[in-house]
Amino acid sequence: MRLGFFTMPMHPPHRRWVETLKEDRASFILADKLGFYDAFCGEHIADTIENVTNSFQFLATLIPETKQIKLATGTANLSQTHPVLIAAHAAMFDHLAEGRFVLGVSAGALPADAELLGHLNEDRARIFHEAVDALFALWTTDAPYNFDKPDNRFKISSAKMGRAEFGLGAVAKPYQKPYPEIVGTVVAPSSSSATFFGHKGIHPLSANFLLPQWLKSHWDAYAEGARSVGTAVNPDHWRIARTVFVADDDKMAARYAVEDAHSPYRFYYFNLLRKFRVAKRLAGFKHSLNQPEQEITDDYVVDRLVIHGTVNKVVDEILALHEETGPFGELVYAGMDWVDPALTKRSMELMATEVMPRVNAALAGSVRRPLQVAQ
Repeated sequence: MRLGFFTMPMHPPHRRWVETLKEDRASFILADKLGFYDAFCGEHIADTIENVTNSFQFLATLIPETKQIKLATGTANLSQTHPVLIAAHAAMFDHLAEGRFVLGVSAGALPADAELLGHLNEDRARIFHEAVDALFALWTTDAPYNFDKPDNRFKISSAKMGRAEFGLGAVAKPYQKPYPEIVGTVVAPSSSSATFFGHKGIHPLSANFLLPQWLKSHWDAYAEGARSVGTAVNPDHWRIARTVFVADDDKMAARYAVEDAHSPYRFYYFNLLRKFRVAKRLAGFKHSLNQPEQEITDDYVVDRLVIHGTVNKVVDEILALHEETGPFGELVYAGMDWVDPALTKRSMELMATEVMPRVNAALAGSVRRPLQVAQ
């Protein structure tokens, strides 16, 4: 099982933007040094608590500062821009990073962003689907383009002004062939997005802000979409994000992760819950879909979604998660505000050097263990 990193950076609004951006960059650089496989960065335009407005720009600053980690948009919000721009920017980034790039995509779920961009009342999921089709067309065909799929708002042509002899009218192709790995985030239980990803060959990343019991529904929906087009599925392509804090002492871990009023984990879920409550998207936090919303409190959420403790305790919880969901290829560690930089760095270090090696050893042992013959 690989270890990844994901952050939709959330910081207290009183902190200086320049300082939080430096801190977030430090998280990615540390993840690279510790051997994390990839690192995703979220983006929002209209959120003062989430400080990255363009994940491509942010990640580009990290290319010369990192050595082996794949840098991933987490996500590029396709309903908020034109697919020609995404195709061109992603291709350039892939060349700058010499293939250390994963394109994470989603529709863009923040209504405040949509309102500023003038499409609050539009079907952003449909725009996303249309943009994905256009993106694939740009990367799998050559100019002159004549993308005019029925009912797709993106009509892409270079027939009039394109001049091959001048090098005009063609969108650059990525460094990786035929294109980088494309990953889509999945949030809601039994999400139709997961089915769409399976149909399109986009790998699923299950978000860290839903209860573990719903995760298997993401894989089932993804597999259904893949089977509908005759594509075999591979659990190695499934990423699951979780909120994890590892410490040298269980009591310290509990205090920092869930008990302290100033815990970055409590801050994260307090702000996330406010947004999801307004958007009426609390289903993933519920143990059953008819659970009353007043029961979904901060305490309820952090108690169920923050894995915390010493190495052995965290290993046991990740193995229990694996037992519940079935095989998956990557555990994606969620990054938080650095309330205590030393504890933050220690948690990432323990996760990479102690937790994951033990998890993988246990999983390898379970595979090798011979079946017991019934007497």
